[in-house]
Amino acid sequence: MYDVVIVGAGPVGLFLACEVGLAGCSVLVIERESEGQSPWRAHPLGMRGLSAASVEAFSRRGMLAELKTASGAGDEPPRAGGHFAGMMVDADQVDELPFRLPSLVTGPMLTSLEAVESVLAERAAKLGVEIERGTAVSGVTQYDDHVVVSAGEREYAARWVVGCDGGHSVVRALAGFEFAGTPPEFTGYVMHATLADPEKLRPGFNLTPTGMYLVMQADGHVAMMDFDGGAYDRSQELTRGHLQEVLRRVSDTDVTVIDVRLASSFTDRAMQTTTYRNGRVLVAGDAAHIHAPLGGQGLNTGLGDAMNLGWKLAATVRGQAPDGLLDTYTSERHPIGAAVLDWTRAQAMVMRPGPSAGAMQGLIRDLLGTRDGATYVSRKLSGLALRYDVGSEHPLVGRNAPDFQFEDGTRLGDLLQDGRAVVLDFRGNLQDSVAGKDIRYVAGPVLDDLGLDAVLVRPDGVVAWAGDPEPFEDAVRRWAA
Repeated sequence: MYDVVIVGAGPVGLFLACEVGLAGCSVLVIERESEGQSPWRAHPLGMRGLSAASVEAFSRRGMLAELKTASGAGDEPPRAGGHFAGMMVDADQVDELPFRLPSLVTGPMLTSLEAVESVLAERAAKLGVEIERGTAVSGVTQYDDHVVVSAGEREYAARWVVGCDGGHSVVRALAGFEFAGTPPEFTGYVMHATLADPEKLRPGFNLTPTGMYLVMQADGHVAMMDFDGGAYDRSQELTRGHLQEVLRRVSDTDVTVIDVRLASSFTDRAMQTTTYRNGRVLVAGDAAHIHAPLGGQGLNTGLGDAMNLGWKLAATVRGQAPDGLLDTYTSERHPIGAAVLDWTRAQAMVMRPGPSAGAMQGLIRDLLGTRDGATYVSRKLSGLALRYDVGSEHPLVGRNAPDFQFEDGTRLGDLLQDGRAVVLDFRGNLQDSVAGKDIRYVAGPVLDDLGLDAVLVRPDGVVAWAGDPEPFEDAVRRWAA
């Protein structure tokens, strides 16, 4: 029997497998596709943006250097601005986050799904995670103390099962999760095509009276949004003629598509499971929430799910979790997913053709031109402004921990690489309180302690305690048992 079976070997499933495997749990990942490589995962169609929070997650597990190499990324990150409904944010207008200290992670990063998955698969293998590809899941049966997953001609028993198998999740359906939300406003398209006259299209995001189009590169990588109520879904063939018709309509040009190498469609249907746990089955990533890919929120939200769930699930498997710890996965991450759905809904309404949307676009451009407006949007996209309610009024508790640096050069990110909670004791007063606990204890002065005596950091890099008002021992019992 495995401790955990994860269905889906995309970035979310693999990151979660690494998190649970890091704690010494036995993990099996089942993937329907037989090959990890695909044009949709490679550059340019597989290009994705990792938020600063996601980049920091890779850094705190010691995988950032490998990811940069696999991604062909340089040391200079993209400017941390982003966009709202295709309206760009000026990075120079963005204020620094409170409590943010100088860090090796200075912003977002461009990568590809192929690069992310290759790095995570290699790390998972080193941690003893088994990955079975080319096998489709057909059954999920729960018992009091385990779950049986039917896949191919075999059955696999596990203490826990996690569905990371995408927006059309089989696990979600088989386990009976309720999936609720709102219908689509538009059909979106992504294509890699040859254009006879690419100069007729403006580069970057272009909001038009009839929709939106995005020219991402000079080699025919184009995205479009056609506000047809999501009528042209994936069940219909994407012909060259149809794609050309849509592109001409939303761009208001007579651009000609000569041939289409690859194309896919999507909608902005916004759906979310009402809970992320049903007995011994959990869901994460697109299996738990789907929405339009506006602002690159999907991948980053899914990685946040995996980072939050991994240590909690591992502690539960090992019998070290306090009562209710695993349920905090839903209570902490479900509101984040709901907020992302609303964020994409708002953008869809702003882009919707018509005089009202045009008026809203003018208003939002004005707001984005202010320091407060630019900072608000950039912080939403970075993921670093996220705060969980962990029962403390201290302004740092529940937030992503600053990258404290000791005088010998050791950083908090270095101390989190083994997946354990960390106590940073700047005054050397708490050693007795963590004796016998599976917590890394480090004492000594740091370059900037932000006026704090000590900090308890959860395995996912979230501050669980920072001095007061909650007693330190209570925080240890709740979050780092």
